[in-house]
Amino acid sequence: MSEPKTALITGGSSGIGLELARCAAEDGSTVILCADGAEKLEAAAAELRAGGATVQTVIADLTTEQGLDTLWSAVADRPLDHVMANAGRGLGHSFVEQDWRDIADVIALNVTGTTALLHRVLRKMQARGQGRVLATGSIAGFIPGSYHAIYNASKAYVDSLCSALRDETRDSGVTVTCLMPGLTESDFFADADLGDTRIAEADKGDPRDVARKGYEAMKAGRAGITPGVMNKIQTAFAGLIPDSVLAAMHRRLAEPR
Repeated sequence: MSEPKTALITGGSSGIGLELARCAAEDGSTVILCADGAEKLEAAAAELRAGGATVQTVIADLTTEQGLDTLWSAVADRPLDHVMANAGRGLGHSFVEQDWRDIADVIALNVTGTTALLHRVLRKMQARGQGRVLATGSIAGFIPGSYHAIYNASKAYVDSLCSALRDETRDSGVTVTCLMPGLTESDFFADADLGDTRIAEADKGDPRDVARKGYEAMKAGRAGITPGVMNKIQTAFAGLIPDSVLAAMHRRLAEPR
């Protein structure tokens, strides 16, 4: 009987991350679940364990090098079969009104933290000659994000990074898949201070459906996946509409009332 696979999920205490963890657990994988909040993380782990999963929790702030080292120490010498780099956060309101520390935290998590984790993960997987990576980007990466500028810019970075890394890892036994969802039901919008915007009221996707499609795409080694017909259409039109128009459209959604 073969050993169970090991799946690492960051940002795994709620939303898409928790649903990705459920997918991995249902697949029989041992789950390493990472987040920066102990209470929600342990609650998520308890829920997965109640279903029979083997779960290790790692409390780590991936905006810091120390947090990344904490996570990597927990991984130790174990092979990683599936890694889902899902941790990320948003930041609403206008750029000039935002506190620099909040801006720096979004960049540190969405850009620096994601990049640092993928650097370590891909080295480990390529040395082994196998592995699957799923990074959570967004269709927001195709749209200039007025009143959510740092988040959209960070996701443009992740979307692009995944495409480049996928090409670099071809023929290595390792694949990189980018999950690019649209608006998805989660705590994200409240945490990003977007509660007083039209985005908060808009129809949103089911995180379980988004995660399931992302997980299946990762296992199949696909380049990327954008769940939802309307999200696919929006992404296609983003390449045809001038950035100035896209930014104005985003303003109507994200500008505080």
